[in-house]
Amino acid sequence: MERNPSDGTGPVHVPLGQVVANEKWRGSQLAQEMQGKIKLIFEDGLTPDFYLSNRCCILYVTEADLVAGNGYRKRLVRVRNSNNIQGIVVVEKTQMSEQYFPALQKFTVLDLGMVLLPVANQMEASCLIIQLVQEQIKEPSKNPLLGKKRALLLSEPSLLRTVQQIPGVGKVKAPLLLQKFPSIQKLSNASIRELEQVVGQAVAQQIHAFFTQPR
Repeated sequence: MERNPSDGTGPVHVPLGQVVANEKWRGSQLAQEMQGKIKLIFEDGLTPDFYLSNRCCILYVTEADLVAGNGYRKRLVRVRNSNNIQGIVVVEKTQMSEQYFPALQKFTVLDLGMVLLPVANQMEASCLIIQLVQEQIKEPSKNPLLGKKRALLLSEPSLLRTVQQIPGVGKVKAPLLLQKFPSIQKLSNASIRELEQVVGQAVAQQIHAFFTQPR
């Protein structure tokens, strides 16, 4: 496989409809859930956890990774700085890791401009990966997560889910915010006054603090 030996982020040849997985995932629940539905090929020395195509990969941040500290950030930055590949970050958002999620969200979405998709467990993650691969087979040009552009405008479902995680927002206010601020970039640049018109003063201050205060 064609790969940059220095950091493991070079292009990898991925047969259509298959996934190239980091060897460390062999035997995991995530891999077991995918087997039989899509073909997995395991390889050593990969920086990403899963390659969905020659140009798109998944970086998986587990509950343990989040609790352990910021060690996962180096991998994300390495892929983000690579011109060869687009990275999608999938993170286990659980009761144990929830307190660490806002910092990861801010770093991934705002600082790096990468797509962030929270999942509850490895079973949910396997369904997500299978869905992405199947969409790629059908209409790769129309899959917003597998496009060539690195943009802060996420696909609608993942964007909605991301905005829902902002303190004070939730499932009710997130769609209202996205009607007025249709991307993370526009939402993060909105003033408190603009936000107040949609969600009121208290929540507006929470949103503004989320995007402006260092974590």
